[in-house]
Amino acid sequence: MKGDFSAYKLKVDSNFPHSKDLKHNIPFIKAMLTFIGLGLFDEKDISLKGLEAILNADKIYVEFYTSRLMGTDIVKMERLYCNKIQVLSREDVEQHPDWLNDAKEQNIVFLTGGDTMVSTTHVDLRLRAIDMGIKTKLIHSSSIASAVCGLSGLQNYRFGKAVTVPHPYTSRGKTIVSETPYDIIKMNTKNGLHTLVFLDIDREKGFMTINRALELLLEVEEKRRECVMKIRIAVGIARAGSDAPVVKADYTQDLVDFDFGSPLHILVVPAQLHFVEAEALVKLAGAPQEILEAAEM
Repeated sequence: MKGDFSAYKLKVDSNFPHSKDLKHNIPFIKAMLTFIGLGLFDEKDISLKGLEAILNADKIYVEFYTSRLMGTDIVKMERLYCNKIQVLSREDVEQHPDWLNDAKEQNIVFLTGGDTMVSTTHVDLRLRAIDMGIKTKLIHSSSIASAVCGLSGLQNYRFGKAVTVPHPYTSRGKTIVSETPYDIIKMNTKNGLHTLVFLDIDREKGFMTINRALELLLEVEEKRRECVMKIRIAVGIARAGSDAPVVKADYTQDLVDFDFGSPLHILVVPAQLHFVEAEALVKLAGAPQEILEAAEM
C-alpha cells in the first residue's frame, strides 16, 4: 500500500508560488522589451523567472514560425500565464515590427520556442529595439541544441556548423532541392565535427520530417555521385522535451524508413565517433552494435 503523502503535498503547495502570487514579486522597468524562451515542448517548460516576467507584462507577443511547442496551444498558455497572447506572423517580426513601439511606454514580452536568441531573426529584432532606444532583457530556457546531446549522448563540443533542410520549391517549372545542407555535412564530417540539422517549418508545406530530410540528402548524394551519407550513421530525435521522446540511430538507408511519429523532428549527422559516444548511441538510441568497433578510443 502506498504511503499517504497528502500532508507533504499540502506543505509543498502552501510554500510554492502560484502564478497569481508571482505577479509584482519584483520590480519591473515600466518600459522595456523582454525576450523569453519557452523551452521545448509545452507551456510548463518555461522558467519561473520567465513566468514572473509574463505575469508582469502589459502585452505579450509570440511567434511560432521558427519553432513550435507541440505539447500545448494558445488556450493552455493563456490559462497558465494569466494573460492574453498575440501571435505574430513572420511578416510582423521581420518586415513590419510596428509593435516594437509599444515597448517605448509599456512592459512588452516576446516569446519564442526553445531558448531566446538562438535564431538570428530574434537577434535582429533585439538590435532594432536597441536602435529605437528600447531597453531589452533576455530570459533563457532549454534549447534543442543542448537537448540533442543529452538525449543522444553525443558530446556538445564536437558539433560544427548547424544547417537547415528546407522544403523543395519550384522555379520555372523545375523542382529545386537545396544542396547547402549536404555541403555543410560534408565539410563538418571532413573536419571531424557532428552536424545538427534543423528541419524546415513552413506555413503551407508543414513540418519537415527526419525521413523526408534524409530522402532529400540522399537524393543530392545520388545526383552528385558522392559518398557522404549512405554509409553514415545518423540520429533522429522526435518530440524532445516531452515525456516520451523518440531517439533512434542507424545507417541512413535504414533510418529513412523508421517511424518517428508526430513532429517536431530534428536530425544529427555525426562524424567519427568517440567510443563513449558510440556506446551512448547503442544504449540510448538503439544504434547497431558494430559501430563500437569503428569508434575512436
